[in-house]
Amino acid sequence: MKKLILLAVLCIVIEKTFAQKETFDLISYNEPKGWTKTVEETLVSHTITDNKKNTWCRINIIKSTVSKGTIEADFESEWQELIVKNYKPTDNRRENEVVEAEGWKIKAGSSKFTFSKSEAVAMLTTASGYERCVSIVAVTNNPDYLIDVQELIASVDLIKPESISYQAENDSQTNDNTVAPSVIGKWLKTSTSNSNYAINNGLHQYHKMQYEFNPDGTYNFLYRSFSYMPDIYIAKENGTYIIQGNSITITPQKSVFETWSKGTIIDANGKDASLDKLGKLKSSQKRSLEKVTYQFTKQYFSGIDEWSLMLEYNKQTERDGPYNGGSSFPNAWLYGAAKFPIELK
Repeated sequence: MKKLILLAVLCIVIEKTFAQKETFDLISYNEPKGWTKTVEETLVSHTITDNKKNTWCRINIIKSTVSKGTIEADFESEWQELIVKNYKPTDNRRENEVVEAEGWKIKAGSSKFTFSKSEAVAMLTTASGYERCVSIVAVTNNPDYLIDVQELIASVDLIKPESISYQAENDSQTNDNTVAPSVIGKWLKTSTSNSNYAINNGLHQYHKMQYEFNPDGTYNFLYRSFSYMPDIYIAKENGTYIIQGNSITITPQKSVFETWSKGTIIDANGKDASLDKLGKLKSSQKRSLEKVTYQFTKQYFSGIDEWSLMLEYNKQTERDGPYNGGSSFPNAWLYGAAKFPIELK
């Protein structure tokens, strides 16, 4: 185990390579050969297992978020969210010194945790720059896989995002009760995490919130939460919205919160296994109707070729949950284009 921990404190080197690379968000890298790849909205996962030896390794490349302003703040936030919450470290964190490369500051750390009554290690590499924060998480119970982890990280090229703020034009309600299309479409924000259970079962915990703004001035809002609790939680809301200048007023007409059982299948061992599928509706209750006037802008990130919708309000709402705009936008929520929209099934 000593060898495993010593190797886990990675020396981060950002270097160019002529090999064909994969790109996810702001990270371009060489994929590990022979590993299983899974692509989600907020991460790309590479996994390898050896059932005979009972060994495994998972590398998650996490989609960038708004920086909190410093590498120290970003690393600590990512450590708490991606490592502590998911793996519950059993020893003190080991850290590398901060290194700099092409406008980015990079920090790495590792810690042991317990999985299936045996020791494993979780490693975090975080880069902070250009008002963005990106991370790579690796977890394993065998030091032999660390060569692949180190090779992937050494191959990384970080893409400089060029953020351009777009301020809405003078949108206003027209005579036929339609609105200008500045926010029309589906906008999604997601938080995800992986537990020990996820490593063996390929599952991920997430919380998704989604706005859908329609051209006729109506909107739908959905919330879906899947975790290792026994139930799936769904919130559904609809109503109307009006845009005036840089303000958008959302007026809900109906809002409900539902608790669903999880769908199940019979696994290879003949046991019931839970799925991220809705089972039976267990309960439904009304939610408060929050009429809110947000300030809104759009943010374009050319490095990832994506628009985000930023909503600002002076206090957190039940509908939107905790702010996710970081120190750059402390009273704001950032919703990205819904490439993987919420499904009610």
